[in-house]
Amino acid sequence: MKSNAVPIVSVIIPMYNVGKYIEQSIDSVLKQTYHNFEIILVDDGCTDDTLNKVNKFTDPRIRLIHQTNRGLSGARNTGIDSARGLYVALLDADDYWAKDKLAKHIQHLSANPKVGVSYCPSLFINKEGALLGVGQFPKLSNITKQHIFCRNPVGNGSSPVIRRALLAEIGYFGVKRDKYRKIYFDESLRQSEDIELWTRIALTTAWKFAGIAKPLTYYRVNDTGLSADVDKQYSSWQHAVMLNQASDPTFFKQFYSLARAYQLRYLARRAIQSESKLTAFKLIHQAIFCNYRILFQEPSRTIMTLGCAWLKFLPSKLYRRIEKFAMLNFGNSSIKQ
Repeated sequence: MKSNAVPIVSVIIPMYNVGKYIEQSIDSVLKQTYHNFEIILVDDGCTDDTLNKVNKFTDPRIRLIHQTNRGLSGARNTGIDSARGLYVALLDADDYWAKDKLAKHIQHLSANPKVGVSYCPSLFINKEGALLGVGQFPKLSNITKQHIFCRNPVGNGSSPVIRRALLAEIGYFGVKRDKYRKIYFDESLRQSEDIELWTRIALTTAWKFAGIAKPLTYYRVNDTGLSADVDKQYSSWQHAVMLNQASDPTFFKQFYSLARAYQLRYLARRAIQSESKLTAFKLIHQAIFCNYRILFQEPSRTIMTLGCAWLKFLPSKLYRRIEKFAMLNFGNSSIKQ
């Protein structure tokens, strides 16, 4: 599974026990309308049937790299370091793409030479792959450092296509056993590694972030164990963002509490999805108390989250009827847009 042609895009797919989803993920790349790519599959110590399914593919554009388990950041770094393309596209193994994703991003980056990270909205799917009727529809243009820090418009790890030149600029060598290994995503992080990298890029480089209006990524939502993991997620986020504090202390002093408020609101929304009503109730009130500006900057989303947290205490049948009405009148219309 090796091609001698030099690709324009390197697609990095980290793999750790993703046998249930990996075929759909790879297929979504192979079916792209843009064909000048390579797929770098990074086996991060799989112990299930992932490799058996991967080995069924014979496309010469696929490369398979094995390593002992290093986590998502480590697998991405290995893939990036092996990439030959001018652009690097990230795809998590349990997600998949629309068939015109690469074509749209290449067109976007070619037309905007100052943009280093191109991203797009994402549609949410459940564990079985069914659309949930909602998604991430972030701000697409005029992205500032504040927006990267507080709102993470890139959204998830299967959305971005990144210039290789940008990655070369922010990459650094590790220490001790990794002194000859190039690091892009911080391998000490097991969560929030994306926002750490986006914040680092925003604070230390001149590259711009911009998005495409069309949803091109299908992002699988898994809420298992969320309520028990909220404190860990929040602590991981705090640790990740503070790694960049020294780059611009004044910026952090001005926007850290606002970023915390948005993160708490995000966790509240996830808790609502996972039926953790007490957790959601606590988190949304903490968010507003942390920085009330979220009420003025994004009033509809903040008030809707607050309302859902309160409504969760209604009988479940009544809540589901209200939720169904909201999905029909708001969720589907967002997807059509």
